[in-house]
This record gives sequence, structure tokens and C-alpha cells, in this order.
Amino acid sequence: MQILKTITSTLRGRLGTCAQNPERSHPCEKGRGINRWVIYKHLCVAKSEFGLNDRCLAVLSSLLSFLPDDEISEKRGIVVFPSNRQLSLRAHGMPESTLRRHLASLIEAGIIARNDSPTRKRYAHKDREGAVALAFGFSFAPLLDRASEITSSADKILADQRTLKLLRDEVSVIRRYIAAAFSENANESASLVEVLKALFVRFRGVVDTIPRRASINELTTIKVNLEAIRQELVIALKNMDIVSEMSGIVAQTERQHNESLPESQFESKNVKVVDLKSPRPETPETVMRARPHSAEVSVSTLPLDMVLRACPNIRDYSSNGIASWRDLIDASRTVSTFLGITQSAYALACQVMGIQSVSAVVASILQRIGEINSAGGYLRSLTQKAKAGEFSVAQMLMVGLKANAASAV
Repeated sequence: MQILKTITSTLRGRLGTCAQNPERSHPCEKGRGINRWVIYKHLCVAKSEFGLNDRCLAVLSSLLSFLPDDEISEKRGIVVFPSNRQLSLRAHGMPESTLRRHLASLIEAGIIARNDSPTRKRYAHKDREGAVALAFGFSFAPLLDRASEITSSADKILADQRTLKLLRDEVSVIRRYIAAAFSENANESASLVEVLKALFVRFRGVVDTIPRRASINELTTIKVNLEAIRQELVIALKNMDIVSEMSGIVAQTERQHNESLPESQFESKNVKVVDLKSPRPETPETVMRARPHSAEVSVSTLPLDMVLRACPNIRDYSSNGIASWRDLIDASRTVSTFLGITQSAYALACQVMGIQSVSAVVASILQRIGEINSAGGYLRSLTQKAKAGEFSVAQMLMVGLKANAASAV
């Protein structure tokens, strides 16, 4: 019995347990323990900080399940001695070769320690009362020692995740506010539209650089840039309101000019009679006004869901969301104004391709605006190709879907 006590004392000294080293941190004080599943949950959160993966955590969970109680403490025992077969069963049938590799990773990460017997087998010596007097297997002393470190790391990661989520929501709200302002003021005066075009280019420049998995620093910078654009947008709209109020009463600020023309006819110097009530020649600029439904005759066979999946950025320019083709058409008209697409180019494209197809094309141009120098020129080029039967909207959308899938990986 004396020899057994000597071996126990020697092994505890080699493992450096808390009872033999009073300089260890307070969570490892004798008699003080931690809940095994609480510390395991914290380690799951902070796994990247300790170089662990999901399979390593699955093996650790299996090891923890062999402890007699939920509390890990020196008093209750911190060594487990299951066989590889038992561990494999509790790790959902993990192969023994894989099991040994992940056990080695847990030891290297300083989460568990190996307490080998002279024969490198795992077993325990029990006293006359049946209590474990000496065990050879895996010790949780390192996990007990590093409990405070693991908890602190998990708390910091959770705090960063909350901050990141808050920043994402704030950026999303600002982004939707700016997009709605562009949408609502797309049909204002030419001077205001010119100002909005410059802000729109800056806005798209910021939005297009938002990474899929942005860090806190990146989102903070993006939020600052969007806030600056929003402030300039508010100032521009306020100034335009002031100008419109000043020029709103014609009698106070402007002279009123009345031009009287004959009711139905005008005689020119060449003595040609022009009937003002006769329909004017049709031009590309008047196609959408003169024949508002003519472009919709060729109904697009494209699924709306496909367009939205390939071009998700167009959603930002509809205040109530895009639930129908009419919503997409309205949003694309708004976007085409800020992209610099003239009414003539838009109307001509609608004549050739149909208004639904053109709406999908505009959404695609918006999605790839960073790659296109002139949106209006690009649309005219696509219109010419569509006339010659060399352009397919569906193919363009498929390319967009593949690009989105590739960026998501």
C-alpha cells in the first residue's frame, strides 16, 4: 500500500496537478471544480483560439462523458481510462486511427494530458471501498487549469459577434435608407438628378466593396462612409426643397410669358400647314409614353426568382421589396436613371427585348457595375446583339448565378 501511495505522489508531481503547485490559477484550487458541459460549451465557442476542430471537440465530448459527475474537480477525480473501442462508440463510430489523431491534437493544444501506465494501457487501481486510488488514462487537469482562459476567450468572441451583428444591422439600415432616397427622387429636376448621380456612384463604390464575411474594422469603415453619403444626400435634398420653395410662386420671382398659338394649325414661312393635333412622329424617347404597353407584349419567360438570385443588389432600390415583375420594372427604371442610361436607350431596348427582359438586364448591369465603364453604352450594345439574335438574357443571368456561387465559397 505504501508503494501505491508513492507511485500516486510521483505521478501527481509529474502531471503538475494543482494540489502540488499552489502557484496555479484559482480555478484549480483543491476542492474547487467546474461544470464539464459549461466549459465544453465555452471551448466550442473558442475552438479556433486553441487550434481545435469539430472532430476534436467530438472526441473531447466522448471523454467528458466518462466522468462520474458533471463537476470536474480534484476531489471527484479528473482521470478517465476508457478503451479506444469505448471511445469510438461514444464518438459515433469514429475510426481508431482518426480517434488517435484527434486525441493527439487535444494533448498538443493543452486541453488534456496523457497519464500512461507502465504498459501504456488504461486502467485504474481501486481501494477497499471501491474508490479509484490510481488511474492511468487521460487527465483533465490541463482543462481545469485553463478554465479561466477558455471562458475569457469565449466571452470575447461572443462580444465580438454581438458587435459584428449590430454593425451589420446598422449598415443595412443606412444602406436601405440611401437606396430608398434614390428611388423616391429619381424623377426630380435635372439638377438634382445630376447631384444624385455622383452620390449614387460613390454609394455603389462603397456597397460593392462590402465583403461577404466582413470584420468589425471593415464594417466600421463602411458604416462611416455610408453615413457621410447619407449626410450629403440629406443636405442635397434639403437644398433642393429650399430652391423649389423660393421659385414656387411665379408671380413673385418670375415674369409670366403667355404665347398664343392658333388652336389647330400653324403656318410656316414655307406655307406648309402643320396640324398640331395630328400625332407626332414616333421617336425612341416617346416609345414608352406613346405605347406604354407595347414593350410588354413579349412576356419574359424568365423566372423572377432567378433574376433576384443572380442580381440581389436590385432589391435595395424597392422600398416595399420585389414581389412581382412590376416591382422589378419600377426598381430597374430608377436604377437606370442613376446608371446614366438615357431614356432613348432604355426605350429602344424595351422595343427589342421586352420590358421584363430589359429590367433583368439593368439588374445584371447594377450587379456588375464595377466591371462596366458605361452602362448606357453597354445596354445599347446588348440591344444590337439582341436584334441580331446573338444575346440571351437567361445566359447572362446564369453567369451571374455562377459568379455569386463562386464568391460564396
